Amino acid sequence: MDGNLNDDNAASQFMAHKTAFERRYRQYLDEITPYIYQRWTVTAGLLVLFMLRILLAQGWYIVTYALGIYLLNLFLAFLQPRFDPSLEMDLQEQEIEEGPSLPTKSDEEFKPFIRRLPEFKFWHAATRAILISMFCTFFSIFDVPVFWPILLVYFCILFAITMKRQIKHMIKYRYVPFDWGKKNYRRK
Repeated sequence: MDGNLNDDNAASQFMAHKTAFERRYRQYLDEITPYIYQRWTVTAGLLVLFMLRILLAQGWYIVTYALGIYLLNLFLAFLQPRFDPSLEMDLQEQEIEEGPSLPTKSDEEFKPFIRRLPEFKFWHAATRAILISMFCTFFSIFDVPVFWPILLVYFCILFAITMKRQIKHMIKYRYVPFDWGKKNYRRK
């Protein structure tokens, strides 16, 4: 009976510490949210450290490849709109067949670009992935012997094909996921 009380007490203490840690972590993330350039600079530095680790250790190419694929997937989600225009076009065509709808020409109402993956979540997931990958490089079980040039060529081909498809999609549905070159209206 006394053993159950100790187990319950230990479990409740663990949950209290876990909740306190999660609260502090969330507070830290909330505090650094406005510092976009600083966050990305730290993430880029971590990526450079990871690459140096891989180059100097001459191993963990599978971990590097997995990180590259994951970062590519995050980047594609960052570039894509939340609501796929190709699916919206299909829905608009169905609505036209069913009855009247709003105009779909260039004079239609303004729709802001909303990303599928917001910038902060992209940064958070990328930073976490780099840290996990760096952690994996300290264990020899993840150092699977592979012929790395094949992985590099395959990643480059995959990157080229997916970016070509994404750019075609952006051109076809006329959306730009970046703010560069757009007009900014400011109060004088």
